[in-house]
Amino acid sequence: MQISVVRDVFQLAQVFTISRGSRTQAEVLTVRVAGDGASGVGECVPYARYGETLDSVTEQIEGFSGAWPELPDALPPGAARNALDCAFWDHAAKRAGKRVWDLLGLPEPAPEVTAYTLSLDTPEAMEKQAALNASRPLLKIKLGTPDDMARLEAVRRGAPDSRIIVDANEGWTAEVYGDLAPHLIRLGVQMVEQPLPAGQDDMLAEIARPLPVCADESCHDRASLPALRGKYDIVNIKLDKTGGLTEALALKRQAQAEGYGVMVGCMVGSSLAMAPATILAQGVAFTDLDGPLLLAEDRKEPLKFDQDGVHPPAAALWG
Repeated sequence: MQISVVRDVFQLAQVFTISRGSRTQAEVLTVRVAGDGASGVGECVPYARYGETLDSVTEQIEGFSGAWPELPDALPPGAARNALDCAFWDHAAKRAGKRVWDLLGLPEPAPEVTAYTLSLDTPEAMEKQAALNASRPLLKIKLGTPDDMARLEAVRRGAPDSRIIVDANEGWTAEVYGDLAPHLIRLGVQMVEQPLPAGQDDMLAEIARPLPVCADESCHDRASLPALRGKYDIVNIKLDKTGGLTEALALKRQAQAEGYGVMVGCMVGSSLAMAPATILAQGVAFTDLDGPLLLAEDRKEPLKFDQDGVHPPAAALWG
């Protein structure tokens, strides 16, 4: 099997800001595996929060020379393993002349309503963003500063009828979260994602959780679950954290068996990165696969987004 990796850059439609910084483009790695008369593709987004760079992840991918079953032992959960795993799934589907969900014994994915993310900004700018997207059924607000109350109020004014979830990206303290929690409920927020830093979230087991709390940076793969007990109600599964679709599906099954709700999320990438996650997102509590909606440009065969949500990929894109 021949493995190749290239860097691709997709410009964003506007500056995207979270509590850790801003970006104007999505830099991704596209992996291709070829052999036995077929080739498969996958995409990953190296994430500095987890010590990943384009160079380090490229090195991991180029250093892998084994067969697909050896992948979980050869590479840790993360972006490199994700791109390879998804490329192997695409390759297997093309060789078999079937869709990936058929290989998995799953029904064809249906459209899933996805959140649309509002970037962290001034209250005035966020209210304008909210008003422009007020017809969307689910908005995700990026927060994570000590003075987020005005942003919350502004978004609700801008989009009075949308469901709202909040992502603090580890930016709050227990005190800030405790102060904001009653207002989150008052404004109809349905879930808060990663309010405290990973590794500093034990306080969540000691304070009231008046609305569901979702683990993002605190949850990577199945090995993360024991440390989440009593602190979180939902887990955010992202392919770039789990190391691919294979582990993501296993994490989903185990998390649900242990009583967690599931959110399926994404890094800021192209439709190729989201395509495998549409299988994972079936029937979950929250879907957040809006990466392509934040781009000014996308793959040649992009995912379809409409009033029903994000649709499964065409075979020409993936799977």
